Amino acid sequence: MSELSKHLDDYLRLRRALGFKLTYPGRALPQFLAYLETNGATKITTNLAIAWAGLATDALPVHRAHRLGAVRGFARYLAAIDPETEVPPTGVWPARTPRRTPFMFCDDDLTRLLARAGELSPELRGATLAALFGLLVSSGMRVGEALGLERADVDLAQGVITIGSPA
Repeated sequence: MSELSKHLDDYLRLRRALGFKLTYPGRALPQFLAYLETNGATKITTNLAIAWAGLATDALPVHRAHRLGAVRGFARYLAAIDPETEVPPTGVWPARTPRRTPFMFCDDDLTRLLARAGELSPELRGATLAALFGLLVSSGMRVGEALGLERADVDLAQGVITIGSPA
């Protein structure tokens, strides 16, 4: 067992004792150490950490950011023991997946959707989904907001729907 492997075991044991699950780092960091050994390295360097995280070329940038983040946590721990350890920087890859562009339905699409929803069986399911889709389209409400509505949130006499009313 290499010196880095011993430190990794200590790091994972310590962090888990503090309540962290470290499921992903527990799988990724041994792979990183194997990469270091393959490259003949005995220290963590920024270049090697970024190169290893970048090996996931078929993954989203957020996955590479997670890989580098796992190494960063271990490197911070190791830097207290071995000052020659380099801690990789943040921001090499975006840590969030960009939101998808929403699909904008045209009036004909919405009319067909409501008609088809109304044809579903059992009849109550079709009526419920047609009402739900109609409410979403006409109000701009989010799905969770519409599903969370209670009878007391709807005032048919005033034509008002209250979203997020206090419990």
